[in-house]
Amino acid sequence: MKILLVKLSSLGDVVHTLPVVQDIRAAFPDAMIDWVVEKSFAPVLRHSEGLVRIIACEIRRWRKSPFSAQTRSAWRAFKAELQAEAYDAVIDLQGLTKSALVARLARLAPEGKRYAMANGTEGSGYEAATRWVADVAIPVPFHVHAVRRGRLLGAAALGYQPAEKISYGLTVPKAEGGDGATVLLVHGTSRQDKEWPATHWADLGRRLVGAGFHVALAHGNDGELSASQGTAADIVGATGRPGCAEVWPRLSLDALTARMARCAGVIGVDSGLSHIAVALDLAHVQIYNFDTAWRTGPLPHQEEDGGHAQASVFAQPAPSVEAVWSAWQACHAYQSGRVLAAATHEQVLP
Repeated sequence: MKILLVKLSSLGDVVHTLPVVQDIRAAFPDAMIDWVVEKSFAPVLRHSEGLVRIIACEIRRWRKSPFSAQTRSAWRAFKAELQAEAYDAVIDLQGLTKSALVARLARLAPEGKRYAMANGTEGSGYEAATRWVADVAIPVPFHVHAVRRGRLLGAAALGYQPAEKISYGLTVPKAEGGDGATVLLVHGTSRQDKEWPATHWADLGRRLVGAGFHVALAHGNDGELSASQGTAADIVGATGRPGCAEVWPRLSLDALTARMARCAGVIGVDSGLSHIAVALDLAHVQIYNFDTAWRTGPLPHQEEDGGHAQASVFAQPAPSVEAVWSAWQACHAYQSGRVLAAATHEQVLP
């Protein structure tokens, strides 16, 4: 069976869709799975177990100059790559006109079908073109977490029951370096109303250093670099410990993901990097100024003892430092217990 998944963007949405690949692999071990994605997010998919082809596009960029010679050439190359295989199932997991167009361009096997959502879901974008293009439009719950929505759509399209436990299937070679006691603070976000106050980040960093952690900050643009430098300076000034907080260099998504994988954990706002932290199964706290964590926040692993290594914290206008700190302590303690239990189990095996 050859299956094409269409989920173009954004980074967080792509990460939320990763479990679909693992669900399909569990149901159909011999399935060949391809994925169409925006080029800038392709590095994450390269670490997804079970994908055969990652077909990159740049629709966001092509829209800016649709009639230029460069765009026309790039579009022809993309179309040729997309149509190099015939698929038994094409699943549009995004529900937008652009994803519907990609699904329509994909080539079907003789008995192949295109699947899409029959309706939108609360808080997510949806455009009717997606169901007009599909051979089969599948209703999904209106109030549903982003991860669950994709898993339900894939299961209904291919006729399997998704596993109870979520698997993201990320296999990331861990970058070399002493990041094992580092907590990465992810303050950058594309929306200003998702930001957490700079004074809160500095206070949180001071508490982390006091608890024996090293603090790191990432950035993706000059504005975030300036904010990271300011926060790092505030943490060092408050603790009197030079070097206790550092600003990582601007890294590619591939390199940043690998370095994150070595960290003790991540604390961040609702952003793509925070969702990667969830997929990597790190100790993680996600900060929300809006009551939307039910839709995009961490879904705690269903452990028998009810504990979890990941959590979301919500309050308006913003969560307090104390609330985030308490959540971090609980998540890190639980994650440390899991790691210790796993190590102990390995030692006693014959």
